[in-house]
Amino acid sequence: MANPFNKLKDLIHSLEDDFEKSYDKHNAAAGTRVRKGMQELKNHAQAIRLEVQNMKNSSKDGAAAAPAAKAAPAKKAAPAAAKKAAPAAKKK
Repeated sequence: MANPFNKLKDLIHSLEDDFEKSYDKHNAAAGTRVRKGMQELKNHAQAIRLEVQNMKNSSKDGAAAAPAAKAAPAKKAAPAAAKKAAPAAKKK
């Protein structure tokens, strides 16, 4: 599998001409290609993010003698001062 970072760089470099045409010459078709390329870039970035997350999680699962999971801390009660009282009704 190719390096995912290189794929992102290649995609960005391929959009360079369209960016120039879109921003400098106000070419609408180039702007459409830029938007399409940016969506593709977003999708690639998300896929890489998920892959990295899965690698991290699988390394935690595979660790021998892993410590027990920590219990979630209990939620603190909201301080009474932070609660606002209902405004008093105005008298006429």
